[in-house]
Amino acid sequence: MTASPPPVDPFDLVIFGGTGDLALRKLLPALFHRFVDGQLPAASRIIGVAREALDDAGYRGLVRDVLADGGAADERIDAFLPLLHYLPLDARKDEGWDAFAALINEQPEHIRVFYLSTSPELFVDICNRLGANGLNGPNSRVVLEKPIGRDLASAMCIIEAVGRVFSEAQTFRIDHYLGKETVQNLLALRFGNALFEPLWNAGHIDHVQITVAETLGLGRRAGYYDRAGALRDMVQNHMLQLLCMVAMEAPASLSPDAVRDEKLKVLHALKPIDMRNSAQLTVRGQYKAGAIDGERVPGYLEELDDGQSNTETFVALKAEIANWRWAGVPFYLRTGKRLSARLSEIVVAFKSVPHSIFDASAGPLAHNRLVLRLQPDEGVKLWLTIKHPGPGGLRLRHVPLDMSFAEAFGVQQPDAYERLLLDVVRGNPTLFMRRDEVEAAWRWIDPILGAWGAAGEPPRPYAAGSWGPSAAVALIERDGRTWNEDSE
Repeated sequence: MTASPPPVDPFDLVIFGGTGDLALRKLLPALFHRFVDGQLPAASRIIGVAREALDDAGYRGLVRDVLADGGAADERIDAFLPLLHYLPLDARKDEGWDAFAALINEQPEHIRVFYLSTSPELFVDICNRLGANGLNGPNSRVVLEKPIGRDLASAMCIIEAVGRVFSEAQTFRIDHYLGKETVQNLLALRFGNALFEPLWNAGHIDHVQITVAETLGLGRRAGYYDRAGALRDMVQNHMLQLLCMVAMEAPASLSPDAVRDEKLKVLHALKPIDMRNSAQLTVRGQYKAGAIDGERVPGYLEELDDGQSNTETFVALKAEIANWRWAGVPFYLRTGKRLSARLSEIVVAFKSVPHSIFDASAGPLAHNRLVLRLQPDEGVKLWLTIKHPGPGGLRLRHVPLDMSFAEAFGVQQPDAYERLLLDVVRGNPTLFMRRDEVEAAWRWIDPILGAWGAAGEPPRPYAAGSWGPSAAVALIERDGRTWNEDSE
């Protein structure tokens, strides 16, 4: 039986953008689940801040509906709601900040977490006003949602401006993928088992695939997404962080900077993709109308008000890491909206045996593959070749050793935000991006954006419900490989 995690110290968690999609869909349910598990002290406060003219009662009613729709029991919701407070506030106006500061200062001994669930354009304004009101003391932390900036220059402007108010130790740049159980298990699998680490190199691994696929379209994020696109929204942060976790060297310890130092080395070792090779190593796509689960869904342009955009909703690319461990091993990344299935996974494909002793009648020998599923059902699958049982000759089969976390441990896995929010309260930055990681990621992404801009080519169309443009298939198959087909 799993022991209940210990509670954290009393805190005030302020969610700027407290009525937004992220707050209602992810942050507040995550905090509710931690409350139900006994980790939130009753003296803690969760304060929603947004422009909507609500009061405490109105905000609690809004959150009650969200939690009830998620299946939470009424008595548990009733116990949680007194932690919630609300203050209407416009981050770019002076009005209301005196009242906000007075509310926060009612509990001067509390840890203070300011979660900026807003557009990145507001990060600097909010931090400056927090500093001006003396709310950036040593027991304060600020959480920045991705993406930080649109490119290296804008990211550095935000980082420098926020850094003038909050120190690096107080700044938590969140990437919720790093809070997923399977990503955590990468550390345990690699560095806690003698089986894998001796094979985790170019001598034994043929290639790595990282897929983050969504079936959803724009939803409520149309305004943001059309300014960002898949490369900024997913690759610059989530996917590069997953790549780093797969590829990094063993840290000396699990101390925050030891782990982040090793991830930074991977980002610095990525081979450049720019105008010279972008056409060969990247694919941009944009979904058109199609069908998902038997239902017609509109194309990307149909979901926009003006019906015009060259924003990519799909990216596939081939990356390489120029160091001794990974020289010559391609990392294939793909992500997109309105794809055939919702899944996030990492596939480590090992090289074939050097010589087959089996007759052709036994069947083909397949690569061993380690598949780490991040969603929807977190787990680990190791594909092996074995003999099919029974008489009649030796016949080979490729079968998985399959471990679902939910089935193996008999517990519901916590959402990534549940872990990360409490890590902020504890002041543990291990699973958050350091400023030099953000900078290094943008230094690799910027030339790709520049190459696409210089080429001036529109994204390749693909039907909703497919796996993206045919060019993404060609990207990997011209190397004699194929995208993992055992995902669904």
